[in-house]
Amino acid sequence: MKKKVPVSQIMTRNLIKLHLEDELSVAENLFKKNKIRHLPVVEGEHIVGMLSYNDLMRISFADAIDDDGESIETTVYDMFSIESVMTKKVISISPETTIKEVAEIFTKQDFHALPVVDNDNLVGIVTTTDVIRYLLEQY
Repeated sequence: MKKKVPVSQIMTRNLIKLHLEDELSVAENLFKKNKIRHLPVVEGEHIVGMLSYNDLMRISFADAIDDDGESIETTVYDMFSIESVMTKKVISISPETTIKEVAEIFTKQDFHALPVVDNDNLVGIVTTTDVIRYLLEQY
């Protein structure tokens, strides 16, 4: 198994992002439409937070449906902003951080996605799923 492989080899580069001024309903739609669980929150290209699907679920019944099978619009989203729900103290990594180092961070922290930042600009995101896929390819 290669030991010094940089995270840039497995990170997602085509990012789906949120902006601080976005509504929580936008976040819910992005999570569901793209079948993802983590969204970086940006101002310009600078990361200011991370929002996970679990963060959203903590404040709502995002998967509630009515009798017709249609999604119910949740009014709880009107009570919160992206900024009030997102994680603000984000640990970021550089594209040169090794996959091994990323795996170590994931095992010691209580989150499952890391933004990848180069020269203070968000360039990617890596998740626990990305790391597991990489490890599976090694066997």
